[in-house]
Amino acid sequence: MLNGVILLWYLLTVPSVIFVAIDIWRSTPEAKVLKWAFIILTLFTGPIGAFFYVLGCREPLAGTHEQYVATRWRQVLGSTMHCAAGDGIGIIVGAAIGAALTLAFWPDFLLEYALGFGFGWAFFQAFAMRDMAGGSYSKSLRMTFLPELLSMNLLMAGMQLVSRFVMPHVTDGNDPTNIRFWFIMSMALLVGFIFAYPMNWWLVSNNMKHGMLTVRAAAKRPAANSTAAMPMGAPASMPQEQDAMADMDMSSHSDVAEPSTGRKAAMTVLSFVILGAALLLVVLFAQM
Repeated sequence: MLNGVILLWYLLTVPSVIFVAIDIWRSTPEAKVLKWAFIILTLFTGPIGAFFYVLGCREPLAGTHEQYVATRWRQVLGSTMHCAAGDGIGIIVGAAIGAALTLAFWPDFLLEYALGFGFGWAFFQAFAMRDMAGGSYSKSLRMTFLPELLSMNLLMAGMQLVSRFVMPHVTDGNDPTNIRFWFIMSMALLVGFIFAYPMNWWLVSNNMKHGMLTVRAAAKRPAANSTAAMPMGAPASMPQEQDAMADMDMSSHSDVAEPSTGRKAAMTVLSFVILGAALLLVVLFAQM
């Protein structure tokens, strides 16, 4: 039964990845880092990732992407998807390495966390989105550290609950050379996505994370977007298609001020409490 489910899953995943990879580069005016994030997410979540792309980001009519992605839930979808793609790669790679080395629970968890947060923060967030910090990588690292930490903790909590409880009950589920391992990690990433979505809603609502973006070549920019906000410190003359944000819609990031230090601290504590509760459940009840 499980083998049939896995076969069906990957039979649907292959055309889903091909569709998203071709369509998003051909017709969707999205930032390059988010295009890659959608492709990566679809690689692990198959038809669900393709569904997220069509429903949340694909431009329905030419020139309407700015308005289409301005809806709050789509902004949060983009933010969570960005987190799941960046952090998820590191976590899954860490899980594969840990399984191959037969690491004990805590060393394995620390490896997954370090690789997930390190890749998601240092590359997928700070490096890829550095134009939003005026082109400064060090400033981008500072700006993205806390949002990435909060989102990562919730993503990790969901993924740990699935992988630690399911793998021991599936034959070869902990073997990275077996397709069952990758199927379980795909399901873990989906659950982690669900866990991280509410936190990303709070982060986007409080102007601490970006959501979907719109990037257009200068010659194709619609009149309705001629006054779109530019990143702080962006040069007056920019190439038609810059790697990050040559021209982006920031309508979802209005003049809402970031939350106070106290509220940030409270959300940080909450994120660690949720992660800690997930780990406690694993330690107490999962077979390890």
